[in-house]
Amino acid sequence: MGSGNAIRGSRVGAGPMGEAERGEAAPRVRVSYWCANQHEVRPAFASDAPIPEIWDCPRCGLPAGRDRSNPPAPPKNEPYKTHLAYVKERRSEEDGRQILAEALERLRKSPHRPKITY
Repeated sequence: MGSGNAIRGSRVGAGPMGEAERGEAAPRVRVSYWCANQHEVRPAFASDAPIPEIWDCPRCGLPAGRDRSNPPAPPKNEPYKTHLAYVKERRSEEDGRQILAEALERLRKSPHRPKITY
């Protein structure tokens, strides 16, 4: 038996909705982009919007350009660097020894230094 609810099975925004209710769509232009793997991407842009020179390929993730014969080069993948590698770029071995010596000296002079017994 029905509950008498006339909108059962509907959701907000459902129903016949045409261009008259939504308004006119902006004029569009499709632009072709090619990546280094020769995948073609054709995004649509508003006709009065600026067209970007590079677009990301959704298939492989490489940058795609508008010139099919000369697509952008794939970006170089830099290997993962550890924190120590970044520190070594900024400091020399001698700097490291000096900083360590200063830190150890501060610890030795600290009144809250833990007592180590062997």
